[in-house]
Amino acid sequence: MCADTPATSDAVDYKDTLNLPKTEFPMRAGLPQREPGWLARWEEIGVYDRLRDKAKDGSRKPFTLHDGPPYANGNLHIGHALNKILKDMVVRSQQMMGRDARYIPGWDCHGLPIEWKIEEAYRAKGQDKDKVDVVDFRQECRRFAEGWIDVQREEFKRLGVTGTWDKPYLTMDYHSERVITEEFMKFLMNGALYQGSKPVMWSPVEKTALAEAEVEYHDRQTDAVWVPFAIVSGATGETEGAKVVIWTTTPWTLPQNRAICFGPDISYGLYEITGTPAESWAKTGDRYLIADKLAPEALAAMRLEPTMHRRLRDVTAGELAALTCAHPLRGAEGAQGEWDYDVPLFPGDHVTDDAGTGFVHTAPSHGDDDFEIGRKHGLAMTYNILDDSSFRPDLPFFAGEQIIKPNGKPGDANKVVIDKLVSLGKLLARKRITISDAHSWRSKAPVIRLNRPQWFAAIDKPLGDGMDQYGETIRTRALTSIDQLVEWTPKTGRNRLYSMIEARPDWVLSRQRAWGVPLTCFIKKGAQPTDPDFLLRDPAVNARILDAFEAEGADAWYKPGAKARFLGNEYDPEEWEQVFDILDVWFDSGSTHAFVLRDREDGSEDGIADLYLEGTDQHRGWFHSSMLQACGTIGRAPYRGVLTHGFTLDEKGMKMSKSIGNTVAPQEVIDQYGADILRLWVAQSDYTVDLRIGPEILKGVADSYRRLRNTMRFLLGSLGDVTAADRVDPADMPELERWVLHRLSELDEVVRKGYAAYDFQGVFQALFNFATTDLSAFYFDIRKDALYCDGDTPRRRAARTVLEMLFERLTTWLAPVLVFTMEEVWLDRHPGDASSVHLQDFPETPASWRDAALAAKWADIRRVRRVVTAALEVQRRDKVIGASLEAAPLVQIADPALAATIKGVGMDDLCITSALSVMEGEPQDDAFRLDDPGIGVVFHKAEGEKCQRCWKILPDVGSHGHAGVCGRCAEALG
Repeated sequence: MCADTPATSDAVDYKDTLNLPKTEFPMRAGLPQREPGWLARWEEIGVYDRLRDKAKDGSRKPFTLHDGPPYANGNLHIGHALNKILKDMVVRSQQMMGRDARYIPGWDCHGLPIEWKIEEAYRAKGQDKDKVDVVDFRQECRRFAEGWIDVQREEFKRLGVTGTWDKPYLTMDYHSERVITEEFMKFLMNGALYQGSKPVMWSPVEKTALAEAEVEYHDRQTDAVWVPFAIVSGATGETEGAKVVIWTTTPWTLPQNRAICFGPDISYGLYEITGTPAESWAKTGDRYLIADKLAPEALAAMRLEPTMHRRLRDVTAGELAALTCAHPLRGAEGAQGEWDYDVPLFPGDHVTDDAGTGFVHTAPSHGDDDFEIGRKHGLAMTYNILDDSSFRPDLPFFAGEQIIKPNGKPGDANKVVIDKLVSLGKLLARKRITISDAHSWRSKAPVIRLNRPQWFAAIDKPLGDGMDQYGETIRTRALTSIDQLVEWTPKTGRNRLYSMIEARPDWVLSRQRAWGVPLTCFIKKGAQPTDPDFLLRDPAVNARILDAFEAEGADAWYKPGAKARFLGNEYDPEEWEQVFDILDVWFDSGSTHAFVLRDREDGSEDGIADLYLEGTDQHRGWFHSSMLQACGTIGRAPYRGVLTHGFTLDEKGMKMSKSIGNTVAPQEVIDQYGADILRLWVAQSDYTVDLRIGPEILKGVADSYRRLRNTMRFLLGSLGDVTAADRVDPADMPELERWVLHRLSELDEVVRKGYAAYDFQGVFQALFNFATTDLSAFYFDIRKDALYCDGDTPRRRAARTVLEMLFERLTTWLAPVLVFTMEEVWLDRHPGDASSVHLQDFPETPASWRDAALAAKWADIRRVRRVVTAALEVQRRDKVIGASLEAAPLVQIADPALAATIKGVGMDDLCITSALSVMEGEPQDDAFRLDDPGIGVVFHKAEGEKCQRCWKILPDVGSHGHAGVCGRCAEALG
């Protein structure tokens, strides 16, 4: 085989007679410096708009990936990059498969994170936020968001992401605020909206309710306590005078206790104390009801040895249900009768015997299960805890004590409750333990479950809105949508969202903040939430509000005279109270389908997105809220497909943290390697699980990129001056070329199916393996000799025809991933002011290229070739030869059919030897074997002289009229 730059004899230099590759495509990519130029070029020639123009004749079916809006409050992190790159690969691949793939980027602009930043600035200046005019404050929030949108837009564009960057959607646009309000009004008018008092996630630091998606769980230490509740009625026999022992990790909730729950299927026993050490708070003769599985741990916590107690008998669920206890604080001096009520026992399916005592103290004001038990049995709600998490000022013993301090640190509420129990002799044990507890992901402070009057969307109420195809309630519509209307990638996403929606409570819509879309409703003064006229439901009032919001934005709600303006002449403003809570920002983002997919000209034809694509955390976030919101307003899910990706971790699999110093900033990767390397990292990773990234991983990605770049460089160099006249019909090509076309046909199917299934890893691995194994290490390696050394032969023309077909497919197939590099490759062969690979579709691949029989034959040929090349590598290692062209091996094959096949092809060219002979028969004992004992190779050196043009060692060198060359080279020289 001819080398890339063969040496020549002293007499004649044949280098200039070779067809060596010619290309200006550089080995070194220089992506960090060159990528911005391509971005500017795409903007200049209007690639995105030109793609939309291609669809104006209606020939292309629309595809809409609806962008889950990132939050406008900081520089991008690597998770942002992963998300936006995945979205871009979806959009580009769908476009190149013949769709009209639209992408409208957007931003989430309202809410507490931005408001918190403005408040921090106020605190730093010593200003009181509450003394600032609310409209002025909201304008500061708007300006803050606008600044970060501009920053993030440029950072996203630098990743090579295409879309309507000049016309994104913003939840704070006036039209958006109008539509969010209109969507809320649908809940108002169809009866889903109601005001209730039930436990919500409450941030004492931020003084607002939070959604589940706005909290994160961290370990923290707390006091677990074992508290006896004396039985006052319903006991029989030995249970008379006994005590029910509860266990809790939130002692501050005990003053709000109203009941005790037990597990109807749990085994309970009556335990008697027969002796106590001095340090125990238990007393000899006391009898305690405890779950049998948990009794040893509970009694040990009371510092009792196993010899100090005995089990008297079983206690049945029926006996437990008949019991009534006294609150531990009942009758305490100074209690002023606050706790002089009975504490009944109820069965509860939420009770387990995994930890504690098997008895759950129940405070309806501070837990979802507790609330449901309270509602079922008519228990009283308590209002002992204020917004700042302090006990109400008139509560005996505990007035003013806080659960969480304003700085987010624990207050003394737990301590004072425990101390009081100790002083009254109503504590059996305490223990410091670590629990996983909810924290606000903004302030990082703990949150509590607290009943507060809030606005809710009822998800189990029949709406009667005529959109009952998938159910009458929000929950049934959502569950039906999940199973019947949505394709999940990966499939596990279905189960996750289904279980969340199946078990979730009503949606808390209200927040006690200022920056957002207000709950535009009025309540009748003096009316109760259960009264039919409690809420004003008037289409004319709603219309006035919507018109104002379209023109002025949601600030109109806060301007002087707004109440009278919106109520009009029909209602007396003195009789109505204007609500100033703002909507949960998840309602904002959940409504985006209406003002993006429905209202925009470049939205979706039916208002439904083909795909929502976000991280797995959005099962409880955007996927979830969008589903609930749309099921309440359009009766179904707003999407046909949902794709979820994992989180980004460091190389060791640890969560990234600035304090640890293991973060990877997208801009740092771009500055060092270029955005295409970041995109390639995404394509090489399994995004359905958590993805690792770090310096060593990026080095590996860069190495893969270099190998692929070299493949493309060889293609460009070898195509050079090829023209239409050089092309050969596939039917006239040698088998090796037809085998390549067969592989292209297979790959076309893999690529299209892979991109359609969003399997970018599968697509890239198939293309990378093809490029590096089938092409660089096999086809290119073999055909270099013909490309460099042949004259204008049919073989060389066929090879160049195949290279052109390879070029067209590889550049377009890889363009959704390597957007910059494939543009560079494309322009090398298609220069022009308006040319771009991103204006192309994947080329059609003829079905006639598929040839299974030929593929099977060449699988056998490659199997034999592997044995030959392995045998030659041994000779090279042992320094018997320096290059494979010095060899003329004998291949011995036991299988007659295989031997006949191998004899029928030019194995010397395929194995890059100067000669090669094939013999049918069992390989001799000293033949080299690999994994098939029926194939052996006996090494022989090539005989003859070395051709000074192609480097083959042949007997005829020098006998064809040109000094030092073989017959083939002499013919090429003419």
